Amino acid sequence: MDLGARGEDLAAVFLIDAGFSVVERNWRCRFGELDIVATVDDRIVFVEVKTRSGLWYGTPAESVTCSKRRRIRMLALQWLAESGRAWSKVRFDVVAVMIPRDGEPVIEHFVEAF
Repeated sequence: MDLGARGEDLAAVFLIDAGFSVVERNWRCRFGELDIVATVDDRIVFVEVKTRSGLWYGTPAESVTCSKRRRIRMLALQWLAESGRAWSKVRFDVVAVMIPRDGEPVIEHFVEAF
């Protein structure tokens, strides 16, 4: 299993343990992909998962750039349009996963990251 897929698996379990219900994973359309779409309470949450094995290129959360946030918002609008359900509360989170080669994974959840 590659690093990104392992990070997404860990993030999904982390969110479920925190009380989220995962609605979709790796949802794709012609514009790109949403990592995780989940619900918590009465809110739909679009979760971007970033995984790293080291800090050579910065922290995982730092890689969610302005252009990446714009793309995720556009994808979320597409997902919402296709879902057929109106959500009054929408949130965008980031789950950052560090998987060091010689240690346990560390997971950080950034609520309302953008």
